[in-house]
Amino acid sequence: MGAKTGLLVYADGDAPEALRGVGAADLDRTVATMRRLHPGRRIEECEGSTLWDGVYPPKGTTYAASWPGVDVIGDQRVMIDAPSQLPGHLVAASAGRRLVLHAMHSVVDWLAFAVWEDGRLVRSLSLSPDSGIIENFGEPLPFELPYWAGDRPADVISWPDEDEETYPLPFHPLELGEDTLRALCGFVKEGRPEPDDVDADTVRLHGFQVQDPQGPGLEDQEAQLRRAVEAMGPPRVYTLGPGGSLVERDGL
Repeated sequence: MGAKTGLLVYADGDAPEALRGVGAADLDRTVATMRRLHPGRRIEECEGSTLWDGVYPPKGTTYAASWPGVDVIGDQRVMIDAPSQLPGHLVAASAGRRLVLHAMHSVVDWLAFAVWEDGRLVRSLSLSPDSGIIENFGEPLPFELPYWAGDRPADVISWPDEDEETYPLPFHPLELGEDTLRALCGFVKEGRPEPDDVDADTVRLHGFQVQDPQGPGLEDQEAQLRRAVEAMGPPRVYTLGPGGSLVERDGL
């Protein structure tokens, strides 16, 4: 499994149902949503994406779309360990609506998701095999129950002539992550699509560069990175010497 997400969905009701019926997202409406969610920041339009690809944008980029009744925001900045700590202004923007946060990173088998109803947090879960359960607030939602009941155990990885390795959690976070994404947002990143899933590859999102006006722009950040790389010395290569000591080699 290799999916990554950083996603917020604001909906007047059921987000999957709303997303199944959307057409082209109005740019002006989407820009207004972006300005409401990022007050005081510099927002510049850039190339967009789709709901399928846009749930994990490059850093500094936000993919977004707003329709009557539902708004979608893809942004790495919402990938936080404790979803209950989502910035207050993002939660406040959900007054009278449902807000869903979905964050997942396959490299570390991490999942975090949360649901707010009219600004009130009703469910939050964050866990990974390395950190264990980081946050677990509220009652599990119906799609979670088979996982907590032990009906969806993580696959055990073992190799010939080696002891069986036990996964440190009772289920695999990414498997729950896909079921969470389908239940709360209407689609999956991996796994077999179901007939009533949202066709996420056809839902277009607008693209935006979001910058702190007091901070460096993307060009300045790239220039700083280039300067840092140029200031580095030549690479140093080591090999194992007698007794396991490290010995620097000349050249590559």
